[in-house]
Amino acid sequence: MNLTIKTYLEWIEKGEFTADEVVNHYLQKIQEKNSDFFAFVRIHEKYLQEHRENAEKNSLHGLPLAIKDNILLQGEISSCGSKMLENYTAPYTATCLKKLEEEGALFLGKTNMDEFAMGSSTETSYFGNTKNPHGENRIPGGSSGGSAAAVAADLCIAALWTDTWGSVRQPASHCGVVGLKPTYGRISRYGVQSMASSFDQVGTFTKTVEDARILLGYLAGKDKNDSQTVEKSDSKDFLQAQTIVPSETKIAVPNEVFWECLDERVEKCFREKIEELKKQGFTVDFIDFPLLKEAAPIYYILISAEVTSNLSRFDGMRFGLQKEMKDFDSLDAYYRAIRTEGFGKEVKKRLLLGNYVVQKEHYDTYYKKAYEARKYIQKMFAEFFQNYQAILMPTSPCPAGKIGEKKDNSLLMYLEDLYTVPANIAWLPAISIPMGMIQEGNEELPVGIQLMGAWWKEGLLFDIAEKIELPRK
Repeated sequence: MNLTIKTYLEWIEKGEFTADEVVNHYLQKIQEKNSDFFAFVRIHEKYLQEHRENAEKNSLHGLPLAIKDNILLQGEISSCGSKMLENYTAPYTATCLKKLEEEGALFLGKTNMDEFAMGSSTETSYFGNTKNPHGENRIPGGSSGGSAAAVAADLCIAALWTDTWGSVRQPASHCGVVGLKPTYGRISRYGVQSMASSFDQVGTFTKTVEDARILLGYLAGKDKNDSQTVEKSDSKDFLQAQTIVPSETKIAVPNEVFWECLDERVEKCFREKIEELKKQGFTVDFIDFPLLKEAAPIYYILISAEVTSNLSRFDGMRFGLQKEMKDFDSLDAYYRAIRTEGFGKEVKKRLLLGNYVVQKEHYDTYYKKAYEARKYIQKMFAEFFQNYQAILMPTSPCPAGKIGEKKDNSLLMYLEDLYTVPANIAWLPAISIPMGMIQEGNEELPVGIQLMGAWWKEGLLFDIAEKIELPRK
């Protein structure tokens, strides 16, 4: 069936099939195929029983979606891929889901993720590894790898995710789907279990750019429960495709993207795409953007500090895994045992780093400098977008690797996100779209290309992306 959002809505309105038939189709497909990829960690059986009957009456007509395991849906478990929250049941529904639910969307289940969104491969999940539908025993990327794999394997029509450092664009690249990270504040984060509050953003995995445009139209807007959201006067400029004039559109490619870590096959594909853009009439300039290389270390300092703050609540008393106090000789021993057992290796690593950089004797040396550097990068981007409409980069420096290949090498794993973290640091919108397939052995693996734009310019990114989007098979 392999429907897009657009074809689904068109066919429903024509009476080609019913929403109930499509939901049953995907539930059956999940039952048959999920064991191959482990994209879903649980299915919302009770929720679907209660909501599917009336969903078709609204504008989204029972659209079957998947959601990441850190977005709250009332009455359903939301565990963030962690033992710490293995049995946590959401007391309310996140704003982003409520908006879609009110328009008739249905949420098939929760998808696998790196624990508390900390990882780039979905290998740090407490529940197990997700496999990429492309290739054998390959990672789907992370931290939203379950959602990307679900869309790529057509176990749902589209999916919601969160992006803190590239957690949708990088798996979108590895799985050959479209991943959108909107401007920070475009979509409410209320009801999203946070990793790092000043970086987290809700977005979408879809099969086409057009579908990303459709979903954003339902998700965007002011929310009284999230003070960072805004209602822009141009907030609906992304709903309709514009007639873009390539000769009037200037795109920049930072010279710094051609690092030694960039796979030569990805570089070849990227350069070919640049030539295609030039043939279409786009102006593509190679520019120096030296601070691009500093984005990753700035990010890791700031995010670790925020992680330390956000996860401090999981102490076995207020939230998280709990045990009988009588089994411990002190409160300190209890607290240590809960955190040791409840958190995985990657989360502990970030907590240790975060506590280090915010200590009084290290605060000025690390956290303060990184915070000031972030402000400077945001200022540089503001000046940059006075002359250019978009920045073009590979989404990831390499195709999807094998499971276990980089798990114990933090540096190699962190390099996966070199091209995606600048958008999160500067709160910019960015979209990853498939740019081609590369050969590795007897396998063909997808790779993605990323467009970044100025604040609130998702509409322009959609317009450019649709010009370079590969035909859908």
